[in-house]
Amino acid sequence: MISLQINDLTKKYNCHTIFEALSFEHNKGILGIAGANGSGKSTLLKCLAYLLRPNSGSITWQQHGSDLSQDEVKAQIGYVAPYINLYAELSISENLRFLMEARGEKADLQTLENTITRLQISRLADKLYGNLSTGQQQRAKLAAAIIRKPQILMLDEPGSNLDEEGHELVAHIVNSEAEKGTLVFLASNDPAEIALCDTVLEISG
Repeated sequence: MISLQINDLTKKYNCHTIFEALSFEHNKGILGIAGANGSGKSTLLKCLAYLLRPNSGSITWQQHGSDLSQDEVKAQIGYVAPYINLYAELSISENLRFLMEARGEKADLQTLENTITRLQISRLADKLYGNLSTGQQQRAKLAAAIIRKPQILMLDEPGSNLDEEGHELVAHIVNSEAEKGTLVFLASNDPAEIALCDTVLEISG
């Protein structure tokens, strides 16, 4: 079981404070990170994933009571965000296979097929990511986030550009991953997405 402890976390850009002295913990289920656009939700997720360095405070990830290194944490994260894209010149299948083999392991073709089916993109599997609609790309991003069965799932506005069926799919993924024991973070200003969460952290910006 992976857990997170945050103490007095502060992030500033020049003289602008994004958030200050944040303290919270997350060790089970779905944590919602709510707030208006520009409030710092994405910045907080980036800090938690070690994509950004906070100005002060501590981020402690643990597994079975032992601290995890940054590399160990990054290896466990599946991440979906508007600012993270797949390779435009590769098909969905090729992108997912690349991600599966990024650790030097051979891709499990059954897992690849199951993930594509789960995201309802089987008919798009051989199409270039760059030629897909924004909604189709979002489904591919969701597939990329779960393809390696992460123990930490970070979702930044996961319903972006999705239709009603896509939003239902996001809800299913969030709930099923949490039931499996995955530690889920969901940053959103969509009340329907925040309603999926067990606890909610409000970011005021």
